[in-house]
Amino acid sequence: MTSKTKAPSSESIKAAETMAKSIQKPGQTKEQTKLIAQGIQKGIEQYKKQQKAKARDADKAKKKQQKAKSQNSETNAVELQDVQQSKLAWVLLAISWLGFIAYLILV
Repeated sequence: MTSKTKAPSSESIKAAETMAKSIQKPGQTKEQTKLIAQGIQKGIEQYKKQQKAKARDADKAKKKQQKAKSQNSETNAVELQDVQQSKLAWVLLAISWLGFIAYLILV
């Protein structure tokens, strides 16, 4: 499995260099500062990757929750329709029996 490595953004390179220079100690060589800047840059890139992964996971969870909510409302609508149809059937049955009894009484 090959991993794709992107070139670091110029923003993160500049930020890493600025941080490395701000924490530079007296007597520290440019090479040491450069290595510190590279470490900081890797940390920034890793942080960005983690934040993107968290955002993706949050988006997936949100979509899953919306899908579940939608399915739940559809289920409730179907159940409500079943209850209404059941009530209609009982009302029609009662009316037919009343009509049958009225017919027997009048005849």
